[in-house]
Amino acid sequence: MTATPGWDVIVVGAGHNGLTAGALLARAGLATLVVEAREAAGGCCVTEEIAPGCRASTTSYIASMLRPEVIRALDLGAHGLRMVPCEPALQVALDDGEVVADWNDPERTAAGIARYSPADARAFRQVHDELRRLAARLQPLFMELPPDTRATGVRRVSEALRVGRHLRGLRGTDVEGLTRMLTGGLGQFIDERFESRPAKALLLANNLYGKHGGPYQPGTLIGLLFHLLTGGDDAVQGFFGHVMGGMGAISDAIAAAGQAHGMRIRTGTPVARIQVARGRAQGVTLASGEELTARVVLSGADPKRTFLHLVDQADLPRDFRAAVAGITMDGPCAKVNLVLDAEPQVRGMPADAAPGQRALFTLPPDLAVADACYDRAKRGELAGAEELFVDCVVASTVDPSLAPAGRHIMTCFVQYVPYRLAEGTWDRRRDELGDRVLARIGQFAPNVPGAVLARQVLTPLDLERTYGLTEGNIFHGDIQPGQLFHMRPVPGWARYATPVRGLYLCGAGAHPGGGVTGAPGYNAAHRVLADLRRDRKYGRRRAA
Repeated sequence: MTATPGWDVIVVGAGHNGLTAGALLARAGLATLVVEAREAAGGCCVTEEIAPGCRASTTSYIASMLRPEVIRALDLGAHGLRMVPCEPALQVALDDGEVVADWNDPERTAAGIARYSPADARAFRQVHDELRRLAARLQPLFMELPPDTRATGVRRVSEALRVGRHLRGLRGTDVEGLTRMLTGGLGQFIDERFESRPAKALLLANNLYGKHGGPYQPGTLIGLLFHLLTGGDDAVQGFFGHVMGGMGAISDAIAAAGQAHGMRIRTGTPVARIQVARGRAQGVTLASGEELTARVVLSGADPKRTFLHLVDQADLPRDFRAAVAGITMDGPCAKVNLVLDAEPQVRGMPADAAPGQRALFTLPPDLAVADACYDRAKRGELAGAEELFVDCVVASTVDPSLAPAGRHIMTCFVQYVPYRLAEGTWDRRRDELGDRVLARIGQFAPNVPGAVLARQVLTPLDLERTYGLTEGNIFHGDIQPGQLFHMRPVPGWARYATPVRGLYLCGAGAHPGGGVTGAPGYNAAHRVLADLRRDRKYGRRRAA
């Protein structure tokens, strides 16, 4: 083993959250190193070549909640970040050869729904207004420390006052609405308010990405609020954006901002162990045997990978390890990335559709079929082509730089795919999944199956092996009420610090959760800085 001179901060994992935390700490003047196992930084927020000259956002694919605080603090625009609002934000292809869109103008969306049901158009306006109001209530909690539920004495009072200020002016109907959104099932919510298949499909399509649970399961309604939180440069509610250069441009801009402040990044550098001595993090040991020392260590890896694999079990309380082991992971989704020699011709797409409208379409099954599809996934079964929930983005329509002329990049997010198969292995069934996804798409865009020049299928197992996501979970732990806010990653440890002094969690497994937001990294960096200021103040008093 060889020892390398120490750092103020070492960040394990160069995903966009790890990069965000590192960049902010470097900006604060701390000598910061980010180490990444893969040969490229970005984690799951990357743009990768999947065929010669053809680049795709291989994992994450749309910027929906990237925090304006992160964009502004790191001046990401000056480092090359450019996002174009999705217009429409969402679009559903229907079985009867029509498409219905969710435009950024709600009145335009309502007018489209009115073709099928005037009553549903009225219901959409009411639901839209209610969701935006409730999301605005939830928004302030996104960028704050969750409440310290284990506080005692004066701290308990101060915590109650801090959280309580968000309840000022909260109406009884808002309390009811938030309770429903946090605990209710999406299917019941939709069935109670809408009658037409198009309207129901539009609501279903914008909710369940990456979540456990069929649409009728309690706790599945919360996605409607998450997708209406603000994002982008201008903090727009419900922002969805195409990133020019692919999602990797976000990570590249964050990395560049950090490097401008002196942050260093080492790729191809897997960490074997987070070193702990006398209850405090001391640095990391690399897989090569090299030791790197630091005053503070942050982990952007998921909680299970961090605490069950990188930290020795003797350095953690037994009940904490047990709680981490119980986090629901078991990722329910996959990704299929395609290079095509023709733009998808979606049945029902308007002849005069602009590039932004042609760039995305979702293929959600009926509510009952989606529910059955999840049940099959729970049993380890692979759903048939007619049942799969597929979200398609033709990014090259908006950003031609991703592929040569005459080529198109299409990414497909596939919902309700089991991590654990009841029969066979993913290595043997990977192509079967790809074939079923293409068959599903072919029902709505018949020219696509014959236009495929290259195909990449990322199963839940591939997401684990290639991108370091335990059990293929893209959120580092399921998004459900029991694993959010003061419960994330586990009760008593929801404020980025861990039972090991000087070790912090800064990835999606921490509050507020997954998605390309930068929020966990941003919040964790500020917690570290606050703790360092407190320690310096305490040290001065003790010396005096």
